[in-house]
Amino acid sequence: MTPEITDSHCHLDFPDFEGQLPQIIENAAAAGVTRMVTICTKLRLEPQVRAIAEAHAPVFYAAGTHPMSAASEPLATTDDLIALSAHPKFVGIGETGLDYHYTADSAQIQQTSLRTHIAAARETGLPLIIHARAADDDMARILTEEFRNGAYTCVMHCFSSSPELARAALDLGFYLSMSGIATFPKSQEVRDIFAAAPLDRILVETDAPYLAPPPHRGKRNEPAYTAHTARVGAETMGLDYAAFAAQTQANFDRLFTKAAVHGVQP
Repeated sequence: MTPEITDSHCHLDFPDFEGQLPQIIENAAAAGVTRMVTICTKLRLEPQVRAIAEAHAPVFYAAGTHPMSAASEPLATTDDLIALSAHPKFVGIGETGLDYHYTADSAQIQQTSLRTHIAAARETGLPLIIHARAADDDMARILTEEFRNGAYTCVMHCFSSSPELARAALDLGFYLSMSGIATFPKSQEVRDIFAAAPLDRILVETDAPYLAPPPHRGKRNEPAYTAHTARVGAETMGLDYAAFAAQTQANFDRLFTKAAVHGVQP
């Protein structure tokens, strides 16, 4: 039996997958990827993303305003996000966060948007999904400030930031998600961060269609390739693949509680 794993973050609504979703989901199942969370990055596109989750049993979804779009999209309200959370397959808030690499000029509105998403995560009990790039100090500060205002859960998606931000997130009880970046030859520092993290706080993802791990690097990523990243994760943590897969499944279920119980009879 192929060990089961979950792609905790992908973008199945992107044009890269148009007309191919049945095959993509079949490929995932063959690789042991039995669930995936597709992420809506602009709230006006939520109906399309929701439709994908409704049409495919293994697919769940989350929605928010990506930080790189915070200045160009209408500012989401907490009530907007709470309303979306009523859907049975809506399992997370985001992705949101801070990205100063390309969009530092919108830092202030990104921070406002981030705090709105945190409030929605706190109110709904759903995990916050964070994108962080070139903004470590502000990210650690805001996450910590807001946690003092009221606890919430969170995953640092596609984590490739500093050891300091990793520690700040882990100290708050948050999770780190390993993407294809962790499999790249020059990413030893990222692997070291994961190796030092608690085993019960690690998820795996693709961020598909981006960041395909070897042997597919440079090509379109897809949820099936989560297995390649998970194998590197197992090596990094000194575990056999089945044990690491089982641990990441337990971690996902603990964080994404709504996905864990979906379809389970009371």
